[in-house]
Order: sequence, then C-alpha cells, then structure tokens
Amino acid sequence: MITVNLYYTGTNGAARKFAEEMEKSGTADKIRAEKGNFRYEYFFSMKDPETVLLIDAWEDQAAIDAHHASPMMKSIAELRNKYDLHMRVERFVSEDLPVGDEGFIRK
Repeated sequence: MITVNLYYTGTNGAARKFAEEMEKSGTADKIRAEKGNFRYEYFFSMKDPETVLLIDAWEDQAAIDAHHASPMMKSIAELRNKYDLHMRVERFVSEDLPVGDEGFIRK
C-alpha cells in the first residue's frame, strides 16, 4: 500500500473550505470508490488552522496513476486554484512490522 499525505495550506480558512467542498460535491466519495483506493480522509490541524491534511492511501502505483489520469483530477485542480492552495506532500510505502514491534501496538 502507498500512503500519500497532502498538506493543503491557504489563508482565511481556504483549505478547510476546499475540503468541505470536496466532500459536499461528492468528489471525495467518487475518489473513495475508485479501484485501489483504501483511504481518502481529511484532517484539521489544531496547531495550524490554515492547513488541512489529506491522507490518501492506494493499493499500488498503478491505482495512483489511474486516479491521476481520471477526469476528476481536473476538478480537483480547479478547486485548488479557486482556493489558492499550496501543497506539501509526503509519501510512504507500507511494510510488515518487524518481529517484536507488535508488543508496542495497542489494539
């Protein structure tokens, strides 16, 4: 699994308005329904009210590539421009926990 953390930053609550419009418009639900999507969820920072975190997880690079090639990306780009957002991205590839680490995970 590949997890991408996207930090959207704007001014005057723009990042939060962007996330709210993504949800209300149904765009976020369409992305969640795409083949290979495991997670698409927004989080709001308690420390920085002008930044919203999107955690976006995919089965593999092919699923991400298909998403990026979809017509939905044009809508997302238009919304980012509408709210004048800037982005920072982190990317993680999941792996099994090393033996012994399970003892530190409370389920």
